[in-house]
Amino acid sequence: QVQLVESGGGSVQSSGSLRLSCAASGYIYSMAWFRQAPGKEREGLAAIDRDGRTTYADSVKGRFTVSQDNAKNTLYLQMNNLKPEDTAMYYCAAAIHPIASRGTWHQPLYWGQGTQVTVSS
Repeated sequence: QVQLVESGGGSVQSSGSLRLSCAASGYIYSMAWFRQAPGKEREGLAAIDRDGRTTYADSVKGRFTVSQDNAKNTLYLQMNNLKPEDTAMYYCAAAIHPIASRGTWHQPLYWGQGTQVTVSS
């Protein structure tokens, strides 16, 4: 069983930045960040596999950067130029298969507890 522990959420003003972290226990091949705003479906934002290949949703491309430290089994999400519409609960996810490939998002096996990001205008 893989456990994921997120940190780094909070409140920020529009155009500000935040960095999320997610520490994983156990072997995983692919990790990703998802978010869910009230009344909306959960959406995939950024994924990275163990070889460093990344996938981004159009809504965050150019503003968010996903990275990982394989030695620490830790995933990061650097979020710049945040907008009020980025307000949501952000979730770390992991799997032993690719979570995103060729533009398609697949269901992860493991989820973190979520961390709230609130962007005010």
